Amino acid sequence: MTSIRRRLPVRLLATVVAVLFCPILTQAAETEAKTVSPVETAATSHSGLEMRALTEEARQYCVNIRDVAADARYAWQKSTLEELDKRVEERIAALEEKRAEYESWLKKREDFLAAARDDIVAIYAKMRPEAAAGQLTALDDEMAAAVLARLNARASSAILNEMDPARASQLASTLAGMTELSAKGETP
Repeated sequence: MTSIRRRLPVRLLATVVAVLFCPILTQAAETEAKTVSPVETAATSHSGLEMRALTEEARQYCVNIRDVAADARYAWQKSTLEELDKRVEERIAALEEKRAEYESWLKKREDFLAAARDDIVAIYAKMRPEAAAGQLTALDDEMAAAVLARLNARASSAILNEMDPARASQLASTLAGMTELSAKGETP
C-alpha cells in the first residue's frame, strides 16, 4: 500500500510533465514523420497509451484521496480554530483578572477617601498647622494621607511643614503614590 502511495506522486508528476511536453513531442514527431522507422512509431504510440493510462491513474488517485484530503483540511482548520479559541479564552481570563484587580484597587481607594470624612477634614482645615501636624502624626499613614489629600494644597503643605521630616516624607510618599496611580488610571 505504501509503495503504491510512493509511486503515485511520481507517476502523477511524470504525467503532468508528459502532458506539458506532449504538444512539443507531437510537433517533433510530425516534422520527423518521414524519417521515423516502424519500431519508433510503435514506441511513440505505446507512450501515448502509457500517457493515457498515467493520466487515468492520476485522475483516479485524485478521486481516491479527495475525501481524505478534505478530512485532513477540516481537521487542520478545526485544530487551528480550537487553538485560537484557547488563546482568546486565556486573554479573557487575563482581562478578568485585571478587572478584578482594578475593582480591588478602586475599593481600596474609596475606603481610603471615605476614611477622611468631610467633617473630619473640616476640623483639620480649621486647625492651626502645628496643631494639625501633631494630630496627624499620631494617626496611621492611610488616615493621615487621606485627610491631607482632601485638604486644599496650601493647608496640606503648611501641616507637612510643621511635621517631623521623616513622618512628612512618609505621608508625602503615600500621597504621591495615590496621585501617581490616579494619574495612570489605576487607584490605590
